[in-house]
Amino acid sequence: MMRTIRKLSLSALVLVIAAGSGAVIADEDAVREWRPSAANNDVTNLASLQRGARYYMNYCLGCHSLEYKRYQRIADDLELPEDLALENLAFTGDELADMVKIAMPPEDAEDWFGMAAPDLTLVSRSRGPDWIYNFLHSFYIDDRTVAGTNNRMLDNAAMPHVLWSLQGLQKAHYDEEGSFVGFETVREGRMSHEEYDRTVRDIVNFLDYVGEPIQTDRKRIGFWVLAFIGVFTFLSYLLYKDYWRDVK
Repeated sequence: MMRTIRKLSLSALVLVIAAGSGAVIADEDAVREWRPSAANNDVTNLASLQRGARYYMNYCLGCHSLEYKRYQRIADDLELPEDLALENLAFTGDELADMVKIAMPPEDAEDWFGMAAPDLTLVSRSRGPDWIYNFLHSFYIDDRTVAGTNNRMLDNAAMPHVLWSLQGLQKAHYDEEGSFVGFETVREGRMSHEEYDRTVRDIVNFLDYVGEPIQTDRKRIGFWVLAFIGVFTFLSYLLYKDYWRDVK
C-alpha cells in the first residue's frame, strides 16, 4: 500500500511540473539573475535548527536517510521534548533510539529515479553548506529529464524539485548567444523569495549540524585551548628569561 502511494505521489509531482513547463513565462522584469552565493548559516541558532529538522523530516526524509544519526541525539541537541520529537520527527513509527532511516526500498528508488537516493548524514562535510544552499535554490524546468526539472549546480540531477510548492517553478533564461542569464518564475510558490530563502538556510543549517554535531562545542573548547596555550607560552617565556638572566 505504501509503495503504491509513493508511486502515485511521484507521478502527481511529475505531472504538476510538466504542466508548469507550459505556463506563460513572466515578462523580462521577472528575470532574476542567479549567482552562487554563501549560505551564511549559523549552527548556534537553535530556532533555525529546529525549523530545519521539521522541514527535512517533511520534505526530504521520504527519500534521504540520516542513517548515522539517532532521533534521540537530534531531540537532545535541539532541546526538543521526547513526546514532541516523536510526534514531529519520527513519522515512520520509529522509536527515538532508532537511526533516521527511510521506508522506501532502494530498488524502488532506482526504478523511479534511476538511482537510490544517497544518505545525507555527511553531505555538508563532503559538499559544503554553500553547495547545498545553492543546489536547493537552482532547480528549473527541463522537459528533457524524467522528473521534469534539472539543477544548475548538478546537471541531470535525478532528484525532483521537492520544494517546488514552496518556491514555485522556474525556467532557465538564456540570452541570444545561448549563455545562461537567470531564472524566470512561471508558477508562484506558497512562499515569497525571502521566506523560501530562510527555509533553505534552515535546512542547510540542520544538515550542517547533522554532519558534525560537536562543532559548536569543538569551537568553544578550541578557544579555551588556544587561550591556555597562549598563557602557557607567556609564562614559559618569563621562566626562560628568569633562568637565563645571569647568563652572558
